[in-house]
Amino acid sequence: MSYTSWGYLLLFLGILVCLYYLVPLEKRWMVLLAGSYLFYLLASGRLPVFLIMTTLAVYFGALAMEREQKRFDAVRKSLEKEERRTRKALMVRRKRCILLVTILMNVGFLIFLKYYHFFGKNINAVMGRLNAGWQLPALNLLVPLGISFYTLSAVGYVIDVYRGQCKAEHHLGRLALFLSLFTNIVEGPISRYDQLAGQAFEGHRADYRQFTFGMQLILWGLFQKVVIADRAAILVSTVFDDPASYSGWIVVLAMLVYTLQIYTDFAGCMNVVRGSAGLFGIELAANFERPFFSRSIGEFWRRWHMTLGAWFRDYIFYPVTLSKINLRLGRMAKKYLNDHLGQVLPTAFALFFVWMANGLWHGAAWKYVVYGMYYYVLTLLGLFFRPVIGRFYARTGICRDGHLWQLFLIARTFILVNIGMLLFRANDLSAFGSMFVSIFKETGGNWLALGLDIYDMAVLAAGTVILLIVGLMQEKKWHIRQKIAVQSIPVRWGIYIAAICMVVIFGAYGNGYEAIDPVYANF
Repeated sequence: MSYTSWGYLLLFLGILVCLYYLVPLEKRWMVLLAGSYLFYLLASGRLPVFLIMTTLAVYFGALAMEREQKRFDAVRKSLEKEERRTRKALMVRRKRCILLVTILMNVGFLIFLKYYHFFGKNINAVMGRLNAGWQLPALNLLVPLGISFYTLSAVGYVIDVYRGQCKAEHHLGRLALFLSLFTNIVEGPISRYDQLAGQAFEGHRADYRQFTFGMQLILWGLFQKVVIADRAAILVSTVFDDPASYSGWIVVLAMLVYTLQIYTDFAGCMNVVRGSAGLFGIELAANFERPFFSRSIGEFWRRWHMTLGAWFRDYIFYPVTLSKINLRLGRMAKKYLNDHLGQVLPTAFALFFVWMANGLWHGAAWKYVVYGMYYYVLTLLGLFFRPVIGRFYARTGICRDGHLWQLFLIARTFILVNIGMLLFRANDLSAFGSMFVSIFKETGGNWLALGLDIYDMAVLAAGTVILLIVGLMQEKKWHIRQKIAVQSIPVRWGIYIAAICMVVIFGAYGNGYEAIDPVYANF
């Protein structure tokens, strides 16, 4: 069941909202929990056995760490200084052991189910070259819906408990709701326990303003997904499924349209789920902040899939940065090289793990590994050449804040991101290489046979212009929803009806269109 299907919007969501506000306030979390597991079953067609196993693993793991901490706290004041230090070290080791086992169990599920085929294929290829005489067996594994998302949420929760940033949850239903909430389970956002669990568990009273804002987000998300992304997907599939037939500007067009597709698909679905959560009084974390106005690759990734980037920062980058090995690397670089490299090398070391994890998180294929390393190299170039860039500005006198220079930086970042998107969408590394080279060849292929007619192209172009205008308004800090909210009833409802008509009339569904699954639902 897709977030943009009529079955979800009218039946599932409509019925769940009615049930939620009909039951007593203290029981409303049960409606969300039952609805979330029902949604998971309807969307995946498989029993959520691995979701349940993950929930139980982190539940008992967090409680075990809490028990170790309480045992130490109970006797801490009665111990001598040396014995207290010894007992504390033992407690920390036990908590680390519990944490490690819990993480390995959950990440093990993810690696086995999602990456067994990828690693097995490559290991078998190496064994074949070495004439080792054995091969890993081929397994027909089913990847549970949303496993990449709920695994990161689960791991983040137990790490936060270990760090003392949140308390272990004693209510199994509360933790189960946090990990299974239907608005997050397919594509995120990747929520933190202290941000979401309380909101989801406590009952909310009906709030007209929040309900209205939720409906506005749903409508805007539907416009992005159904009108733009699903229509763009037709052109993209036509070119990328037969890359040898196209070259030159047609490949450039397909690359640009895919960037438009994946953004409006993912951001559109995020707006639908954030709006859906708003109907229940829940505010989810934002996942996008107009990323294509970014002036650097670093800024782009701070604006794109923000909750994933924040997860990698807090649970991979910071721990690696503060590790003994990395600190020793920084001291050695400062001693034997210079201060700049003493700062950059430890950061580069930590970023390697971030971008490797980012690439593999997106998929089990070498193109995703290269995708992560592509951004890793771009990030390293910015770090290592920072002094050179500073001298460039000093010698040329270019004003960094000038409008023309800012436009140049945006255009440069946009080009680099689109190359990354070409790699991301290409069928494999070979296809990416041939398509990238074909960009510089004479245009080949039929402009009129790209899967879209004149009507579709006009709607796609108009939708893109609307998207750009809204983005510019938001960049200038226009609070569009608040401005709509203060209008008179005829004006407000005129806007709502116009938005509904645009989705219904111009949406890419019905005869001649195929239902397009959300892009990030595959990750």
